[in-house]
Amino acid sequence: MRIQDKPVITSLLDTDLYKFTMWQALLHRHPQTQVEYRFVCRNRPEYPLTELLDEVNAELDALCSLRFAKDELEYIGSLRFMRSDFIDFLRIFQFQRNFIRAWAEGETLNIVATGPQVHVMAFEIFVLAIVNELYFRRADQAAAIAEGRKRLADKITHVQALAKEAKPLRNPFELFDFGVRRRFSGPWQREVVTAFAEQTSQWFKGTSNVLLARDLNLVPIGTMAHEYLQTYQALGVRLRDFQKQALEDWVQEYRGDLGIALTDTVGMDAFLADFDLYFAKLFDGLRHDSGDPYAWGEKALAHYRKLRIDANTKRFVFSDGLNVDTALALYHHFGDHVQLGFGIGTQLTNDMGLKQLNIVMKIVHANGQPVAKLSDSPGKTMCDDETFLAYLRQVFNVPDPVATTKE
Repeated sequence: MRIQDKPVITSLLDTDLYKFTMWQALLHRHPQTQVEYRFVCRNRPEYPLTELLDEVNAELDALCSLRFAKDELEYIGSLRFMRSDFIDFLRIFQFQRNFIRAWAEGETLNIVATGPQVHVMAFEIFVLAIVNELYFRRADQAAAIAEGRKRLADKITHVQALAKEAKPLRNPFELFDFGVRRRFSGPWQREVVTAFAEQTSQWFKGTSNVLLARDLNLVPIGTMAHEYLQTYQALGVRLRDFQKQALEDWVQEYRGDLGIALTDTVGMDAFLADFDLYFAKLFDGLRHDSGDPYAWGEKALAHYRKLRIDANTKRFVFSDGLNVDTALALYHHFGDHVQLGFGIGTQLTNDMGLKQLNIVMKIVHANGQPVAKLSDSPGKTMCDDETFLAYLRQVFNVPDPVATTKE
């Protein structure tokens, strides 16, 4: 297969920071884990994604030819939480093409990565960026970019107006780019992040994209994703204890760095039941990624009050489907009570006036066992084993949203 345009991915740094942080932790503690990751499109695209199959396979061929360059390794190694043995691993790392397969079933594009977790977990963000960019290459590029620039200018003006309109709050408004996985294109993400960094530097504090963080001298942002916690459902610990074991291993790996914990792998209530005084003191804060953000934030504040911890010493990071308006509204609600950060993804890097794809690539099996997340947003739950889902709900006392609706 031939790539007609320049490959979508030309650097292995062109991914989210949390891929590297989870990668290092799992390499050090569970390098033998075997996994399966599966691609899913959650909404109906304008045309079948199967039309992209040949191009996707060509892009995967190109991705599997890449290696980390010397200057890229030097940059990753300059991050104080990255260890020298992990950099040595990356020095010899190369994606193996036989670990990932793409094929069509009717109008459904299937992409599955199977193999050792430390060799396949990094496929996820690259696959999502590839599918998204190939999909939008069929749009009218000039019209999309023109509309995107108009909307980008409006966003920047809107953020700048914060200085005049916002009442002074105890904690500052801080904005991050989390848009690698669903961006319109790599060059467009670079243009957006550059514009925000240059024109809103008072509020724009970093990007999850490691390549852009390096090139634009920004702070790389990220800690953990659901796959890290989900993996622990299959690592031999008692299922009820998987979150606590995952958090404990994280603390031991990073010794105070990267202290934002993700809360919704089995729902906020189940998370808080595990997030005792020990973890609440050790972690710098929490990340919201599903469910009502206001209810989530109030629960988190109440939990810190119960533990007699001043929430103003902690941080909430919101990252679920945000745009500038929703981020500002959340800031005005919580800004006097806790430090805040807002990671905007799709609405920052793919707001072009076109219908966006809702695509994910999630871990579904580890060591031959199903794994799942019981998101606080039912549509985000992803598992093909209903028996395991029912068991997970029972163990963590999470109601079945379908059964609740029927009642």
